[in-house]
Amino acid sequence: MDYWKEKIVLLTGASSGIGEALAREISRRGAILGLIARREGKLKEISKAIEEDGGQAICFPCDVTEKDSVFAAADRMRKDFGKIDLMIANAGIGGNNNETRKLDPDAVAKVININLLGAVNSVSAVLPDMLTRGEGQLVAVSSLAGIRGLPKSAAYCASKSGMTAFFESVRLDVQQKGVAVTIIQPGFIKTPLTSGRENKMPFIMELEDSVPLFLKAIERKKKFASFPWQLATIVRAAKIFPAWLYDQIGGEVKYRE
Repeated sequence: MDYWKEKIVLLTGASSGIGEALAREISRRGAILGLIARREGKLKEISKAIEEDGGQAICFPCDVTEKDSVFAAADRMRKDFGKIDLMIANAGIGGNNNETRKLDPDAVAKVININLLGAVNSVSAVLPDMLTRGEGQLVAVSSLAGIRGLPKSAAYCASKSGMTAFFESVRLDVQQKGVAVTIIQPGFIKTPLTSGRENKMPFIMELEDSVPLFLKAIERKKKFASFPWQLATIVRAAKIFPAWLYDQIGGEVKYRE
C-alpha cells in the first residue's frame, strides 16, 4: 500500500475496463491520478467516484493519438504536482470488426495509431522529465496476443507486438538512468474489449481477479509480467514452434469470433 501513497500517476484508457479498474484501486491505495480517455462523461463519473472515496483525480478528455493533448495533460500534472512518478499506457482498441479483419488500411491504421502510437505519445510526454529527475516508471499494458500472430487479429497482434518491442527497447535505453519499464501481457480478461464473442476464450479472467496481478507487477517493477499463467505458458511454448506446426494449430483458433 505504501508504494502508491501520494504517487503521481498518469493513466491512459481510463474510462472503462482495465483502465477504470486500475484507476479506482490505485486511488484507494493513495495515488493521485491524471485520467486520459476520449469519453469525457465517463471520465467525470469515475473521477467523482474517486473523490467521493477520498481520492484525487484530474480528467483529461482526449485521444491518445493527439500528441499535443497528451503532452498538455502531462504538463498540467507536472504543474499541479511537480512531477509524474508513473505512466501507465493502457489505452487500446481490439479492432474486432469487418473493416479491420479485411485489412482495410484506414481501419488497421486506427488500431495501430491508438494501441502503439498512442503509447509512444504517452511515453514521450513523460520520459524526458523522468530522465532529468533520474526516477520514474513506465508501464505498458500490452497483450499475450503480441507474441505470435492470431487469426482475424493481424492489426491487434501487430500493435501489441510493436508495443512490447517499443517498451523493451526503451527499457534498454533507460535502465541505467533511474527509470523502470514494466511490460504487462495479460490474456483474456472480461472487459468491453472481449464482450460479444460467441466462442469461449481460454482461461478468461474476471476483471477484479486480474487487478492485483497488474498492481503486483508494477509494485515489484517487473520487467515482464504475463497472466494467467496457464495461457502464458502455452503462448510462450508456441513461440518456439516451427512455422508449419504453428500454422496448423494457430489456424484453428477462433477466439475472435
